[in-house]
Amino acid sequence: MTDDTTQSPEEQTVAEDFKGKIEDVLPEDQSEAPSEDAELAKLREDLATAKQDVLYAKAETQNVRRRLEKDIADTRAYAATGFARDILSVADNLSRALSVIPAELREDEKLKNLIAGLDATGREIDKVFASHGITRIASTGLPLDPNQHQAMLEIPSADAEPGTIVQELQAGYMIKDRLLRPAMVAVAKKPD
Repeated sequence: MTDDTTQSPEEQTVAEDFKGKIEDVLPEDQSEAPSEDAELAKLREDLATAKQDVLYAKAETQNVRRRLEKDIADTRAYAATGFARDILSVADNLSRALSVIPAELREDEKLKNLIAGLDATGREIDKVFASHGITRIASTGLPLDPNQHQAMLEIPSADAEPGTIVQELQAGYMIKDRLLRPAMVAVAKKPD
């Protein structure tokens, strides 16, 4: 065995090579080592980035919450839309039935109560529509509004301005501020 204090020439060569490699890795001058100021600046930059990310996350969360609240409010306000569309055909049929009853049948004592009941049912349907924000669209005598009316035919008319609604074929309805069903109308055109 060799003594720890004395090294063979081979051991000295290995030790010098190792020492040289260590010196290559270690900086000779302290100015090349990262300074505390640079580390502090990097930490401040990282903190500013993290703060910005938190602000963006908060803003996005707030936007999602607002959208969700609006969707919930819309769902509540317009939940009855599908049902209302289905009931419109019932109201239309009742209205048509009442409009074709001749005057002599209205005066007949046997049918008077039946007709009064049908009239009351029609008024009740209108009342229920009003309580749920369903309103009838005005049409006859007004200019055609493609957002509320659907022109089904043109009728030559010398009395009405072209583009004016002269006849309502089927009533249109709104539910609050949305179109439930457009009014189907006949529009005046210049006579031939």
